[in-house]
Amino acid sequence: MEGLLTRWRALPALTTCKRHLPGPRPHTLHCTPGKGKRLQLSRMFQPQNLREDQVLSLEGKSGELTCKSQRLMLQVGLMHPASPGCYHLLPYTVRAMEKLVRVIDQEMQAIGGQKVDMPSLNSAELWRATNRWDLMGKELLRLRDRHGKEYCLGPTHEEAVTALVASQKTLSYRQLPILLYQVTRKFRDEPRPRFGLLRGREFYMKDMYTFDSSAEAARQTYSLVCDAYYSLFNRLGLPMVKVQADVGSIGGTMSHEFQLPVDVGEDRLAMCPSCSFSANMETLDLSQTNCPVCQGPLSETKGIEVGHTFYLGTKYSSIFSAQFTNAQGKPSLAEMGCYGLGVTRILAAAIEVLSTEDCIRWPGLLAPYQVCLVPPKRGSKEEAAAVLMESLHDHIVEAVPQLCGEVLLDDRTHLTIGNRLKDANKLGYPFVIIAGKRALEDPAHLEVWCQNTNEVVFLTKEGVIELLRTVQVV
Repeated sequence: MEGLLTRWRALPALTTCKRHLPGPRPHTLHCTPGKGKRLQLSRMFQPQNLREDQVLSLEGKSGELTCKSQRLMLQVGLMHPASPGCYHLLPYTVRAMEKLVRVIDQEMQAIGGQKVDMPSLNSAELWRATNRWDLMGKELLRLRDRHGKEYCLGPTHEEAVTALVASQKTLSYRQLPILLYQVTRKFRDEPRPRFGLLRGREFYMKDMYTFDSSAEAARQTYSLVCDAYYSLFNRLGLPMVKVQADVGSIGGTMSHEFQLPVDVGEDRLAMCPSCSFSANMETLDLSQTNCPVCQGPLSETKGIEVGHTFYLGTKYSSIFSAQFTNAQGKPSLAEMGCYGLGVTRILAAAIEVLSTEDCIRWPGLLAPYQVCLVPPKRGSKEEAAAVLMESLHDHIVEAVPQLCGEVLLDDRTHLTIGNRLKDANKLGYPFVIIAGKRALEDPAHLEVWCQNTNEVVFLTKEGVIELLRTVQVV
């Protein structure tokens, strides 16, 4: 971002404004419109409850909206409650989530991941084979069809994917490793859903399942996926901590969580400032206060779990006979791993970490729209500059093709610039461009609010284009 600001300051027609905004840092996004197909804010389906006392949640009374991301997402119309723990995800959120999935696809496919789509409806027989039908207890959402056959709505897919791979009877060691992943809806009968998308009954998750020829190869794949997770969160600009974790009901012999440190987090984390050791407190003895690696004192913090990795060994492959032919021509059990990312949880956690109390801030790559154009109020002295904003829209999408579909025109010109700027600030567009008094100068200067860096600059039309060329999209 420093390089981007340096380029602004090198532009001859740039003047810096003294005002500053609240909020953190940027990145990027996709397209089709051109002339006559401008994206207009007045056409967007986005119910807003901009007064806090109007925000209601089916999880409880408005006073129970103790989570910043939940409150902001309800206020600005990113989601709407449907039933306890379930939400309608509205257009802005869907755009952000699609962008997140594209980043996830890039990282998973870069390490050899192949995308699949498995049924949400899982037969009870599969889950009984691993004893998880009983082990999962009330968290498993169960149902019967008209023939009395039992199913569950999958919270995870170890059984299903292992049975799928086991059905391929001609697998060779030369085909391994196999890395299969999906991004689908998951279901969990949470006893007390809360914190909006951070803990719900229905959510989106990326789950990857890997099959290797040996324990050593499986551990190498484990490290490879963990490195891909680091790369993902670095691209999103989110502070991430990988911690030792319990294997829980999924099982296996090794497990790590990827945690976003934040006060609203439900997990207690132990971290050593002297070395790289970190762990979920539930994996340590209650009386343990020193680091098991360097014996230094441990500090405690809270975190939101947004990713989880497991080395499963042959726990599932032995049950379903997921085998391959080894180099000696004999059948061997595949060594497995599974790797989850909470897609909707990452969105909410990012908003929780990056936003101010009043305004949403996005990881730059995930912002629903990169640019919001604010023309003058109808009937104002600056109204003549409205034409300039329309032509600027068309010029941006022609001169900066990656921003096609990323530029939104706030055509609610019955409102003042101040009111529309307030809305834009709440929604967190990385760049808000305003046609104010200086738009009538020759040459015209536009006011550019860079939300993620808290800077305001004045640029000519050419300067705006030069600035926006630096924006990354997925």
